[in-house]
Amino acid sequence: MRISMPVVMQGHFVYDQTMNVDARVSAIAAAIGEPARARILYSLVDGCARTSTELAVVAGVTPSTASVHLHRLKARNLVKVHAQGKHRYYSLEGAAVAAVLEALSVLASGSSAVFVPATPNRLRGARTCYDHIAGVLGVALHDRFVGLNWLSAGTGSTDAYDVTPQGAKAFEGLGIGIDATRGLRRRFAYACLDWSERRPHIGGALGAAVLHVARKRKWVMQDLDSRALTVTAFGRREMLARFGLV
Repeated sequence: MRISMPVVMQGHFVYDQTMNVDARVSAIAAAIGEPARARILYSLVDGCARTSTELAVVAGVTPSTASVHLHRLKARNLVKVHAQGKHRYYSLEGAAVAAVLEALSVLASGSSAVFVPATPNRLRGARTCYDHIAGVLGVALHDRFVGLNWLSAGTGSTDAYDVTPQGAKAFEGLGIGIDATRGLRRRFAYACLDWSERRPHIGGALGAAVLHVARKRKWVMQDLDSRALTVTAFGRREMLARFGLV
């Protein structure tokens, strides 16, 4: 009797844990699932912060309704708010939320024997996925970094990456401090499934650092009104010389 009780209690504990997780997942799914809230979330995937008034326009609702939606999203840790003067700016809670939204885009677009992307050409070519590069350019950079042996399989997750000694030297040459990047309070590097290409681009702190370098060196220019990135003529020459990208 004394032997069986811990077994029963442990089983009950695991069951309760599972039910609690199920409840939280259901609540998050319900928060994302409402169309206006989904539009708000996807408008923030570019990593920019916006006011509730701007997000009301995006969602197609009144400012008061947008405030209710934002309160719900904040309660589920999907968005965060930053007060600056009289204004309150909303942004995604973090890269993990953006990764979930990107994955849902892949799921929502369905599957077929022959995948034909319906993404507008400008977004498909190069765009931001929260704070890293996505689209054809993002996937190409991922493939080149793997092909050049700059990245290797990481530990603890099937989609995690680590940097090889060769890669560390190469990234340092681009101005990316690997130790500092690894020390940030987020995942270092992982394969983020690209919703338009159905292949991975680089997410995490390393992906964000690559985008930062690309912007700083004027390899890409960010559109003012969308997630689209425009690759400059200088950027094409630089990426051809450094990575062999055509």
